[in-house]
Amino acid sequence: MSRPGRDDAPDRLYTVTQGRSRSMPGTPFDLVTLVVAECDAVPGMQSEHAAILRLAERPTAVAEVAAELRLPVSITKILLSDLLAEGRVSARHPRRAAIAGRPDPDILEQVLVGLRNL
Repeated sequence: MSRPGRDDAPDRLYTVTQGRSRSMPGTPFDLVTLVVAECDAVPGMQSEHAAILRLAERPTAVAEVAAELRLPVSITKILLSDLLAEGRVSARHPRRAAIAGRPDPDILEQVLVGLRNL
């Protein structure tokens, strides 16, 4: 029995990743990693890669990319690691609100500026 809205046929996923089951070691992707496209899609590119580049025109989380593509996160990470290796995307983690128990100075400054503008 298949789940509605999901295409998790193993043969399709095998084809999408060209037989790989894991992303390259050392890739920075987790669910909240923000991905940004560094270029546009080019003709002849794998359709999933092109779709990722379109989705990542603005910073987009890995979980969001996976949901939009209707692919498992593990498969999405493999595709993202391909694009990262080619320099077509960049990845970074969202900024932490607090570092070592201290609030971020940039956020405090923005709050101060906002309060002064009231």
